[in-house]
Amino acid sequence: MGRNIGPKNKIARRFKANLGLKTNASKVARRLNQAPGVHGPNQRRVTLSAFGKQLLEKQKAKAVYGIREKQFRKYVEKASAMTGDSGVNLQEMLEMRMDNVVYRLGFATTRAQARQFVSHSMFLLNGKKMNIPSHIARVGDIISLKPNKQKKQIFENVSDRLQARELPSWASVDAATKIGKILAKPTSKDFERVYDVKLITEYYSTR
Repeated sequence: MGRNIGPKNKIARRFKANLGLKTNASKVARRLNQAPGVHGPNQRRVTLSAFGKQLLEKQKAKAVYGIREKQFRKYVEKASAMTGDSGVNLQEMLEMRMDNVVYRLGFATTRAQARQFVSHSMFLLNGKKMNIPSHIARVGDIISLKPNKQKKQIFENVSDRLQARELPSWASVDAATKIGKILAKPTSKDFERVYDVKLITEYYSTR
């Protein structure tokens, strides 16, 4: 499945959950219980099988982070090969993706926007150019907005956004200098709650 570039609200309605794909949460919430499509309002409730539930959670996580199937499977395989809980390992990797870090710090309003910023080389990682959204950052890494990008219109009020942003426990950011730092590994309280990682690992363990 390729990356979905269609209306983000339809994706949220498909999963009946706000996946953080749009900035206006109240607008998304108004129609969450209505499935997309012309038959959405009259669609009958379907009872999912165990496989269907696993597939749904996997698709949710992919939609949240904007990841394609091949790459997502690699993350799962790598997480399973690491020591410790494979579900926790998977969530740590997803959280530490460069595009997600930029989003979590508050430089972008959505992960899709953060991915675009990183792809267009607007940020530095430890003082060096970084344009790979899927790069996995590490504890101690410094993420900074390039000085020559700070005057762009899209970053005009970025200091205010950074100050207002509720940061995860593993990161800090200086609104004045536009510099963020990864302080520690993400903890369970920082992980996304819209999908069930246990069902995701179960899905891949049988395939």
